[in-house]
Amino acid sequence: MSAATDTTPVTAPANPIGQSVRDSLVIARRNLIRMTRIPEMVLFGIIQPVMFVVLFTYVFGGSMKIGNTTDPDVYKDFLMAGIFAQTVTFATAGSAAGIADDMQKGLVDRFRSLPMARGAVLTGRTVADLVQTAITLLVLAIVALIVGWRTGSADPTSVGEILAGFALLLLLGYAFTWIGALIGLSVRTPEAATSGGIIWLFPVTFISNAFVDSSQMTPWLRHIAEWNPFSATVQACRELFGNPGVVQSDAWPMQHPVWASLIWSVLIIAVFRTLAVRKYRSAAN
Repeated sequence: MSAATDTTPVTAPANPIGQSVRDSLVIARRNLIRMTRIPEMVLFGIIQPVMFVVLFTYVFGGSMKIGNTTDPDVYKDFLMAGIFAQTVTFATAGSAAGIADDMQKGLVDRFRSLPMARGAVLTGRTVADLVQTAITLLVLAIVALIVGWRTGSADPTSVGEILAGFALLLLLGYAFTWIGALIGLSVRTPEAATSGGIIWLFPVTFISNAFVDSSQMTPWLRHIAEWNPFSATVQACRELFGNPGVVQSDAWPMQHPVWASLIWSVLIIAVFRTLAVRKYRSAAN
């Protein structure tokens, strides 16, 4: 007498890298859908940088000295790389608040019950934030063109160089979202994450070459500004956009701003992604 038994085919384990990518894209899609259902999230994220453009252009435009001139048009072209960089880095606060909100609502516990890569939750969130940042940056570039910003105003440039400048901005923004992720995992409430995600950005963005010529700062402050990762990206963008205000300096990041921007951004991603994923795993246990 023989008995027939049902057997379940054994499948080979999934490629961990491929699984992590798929899981990250699923989480990113979830966050993008959430953004479309709450459009004010994107709207308010666009309004703030547009206000900065208008205020800095028309309020400070005639009083800032760039090189040997206070021409408002020169300052306008000088300013935009700094505004672009400030916009992508200020997205950090949104990342921190979003992750803290997910933690507070117990979403992490629900993800723990699913067979998914642990780091995918954070990677998907940061990718979705990068998409939102790219949309904001596109709108901001259009507004900048409307108020008179032009590429190639100081030196000839090409479409490839302009696109490279925006790519560096998005890379910096993505790097800073990992700092926001770590902050969001380290605090108890979304309100604390919003404050913690933005308060440290003010010295980073203002002790830099974003809004003023750093060569006019006192020596010790100038050195800080010149080695600021934020300043490297601003300097690189001005160089790639062909705008005025490429500061002459002996500091290596100012001499090689494109490479400095790449190195700083990759280093920030490597360090803070590692710390954030480790914090996420400990918080989820």
